[in-house]
Amino acid sequence: MKNNKKSALQVKTGDRVMVIAGKDKGKIGNVKKTLPAESKVLVEGANLVTKAQKANPMANIQGGLVKVEAPLDNSNVMIVCPACEKVTKVKHEEKDGKKVRVCKKCGEQLDV
Repeated sequence: MKNNKKSALQVKTGDRVMVIAGKDKGKIGNVKKTLPAESKVLVEGANLVTKAQKANPMANIQGGLVKVEAPLDNSNVMIVCPACEKVTKVKHEEKDGKKVRVCKKCGEQLDV
């Protein structure tokens, strides 16, 4: 039975992340899309899979094998801090009445 509980993602669209597990371990890329219901993220250039695409002359689409990015579990990525350029965990703090994400290593704010 599938767990229907939503989990809070630590990453947001546009964040720079490093893959820490799986076949693309060590790759760095930007988050293209987040899927919070499935607790997955889509990272540029990571977890590429080959799909067969059918040709569609009406839409000018050529058929063949196409490489596409598949979603990764959010537990397999970590944020790269823009200030200290290190892979870090996220700490939540309240600044000026707003909840913000902060780098645990250098204390720099991740939300701009």
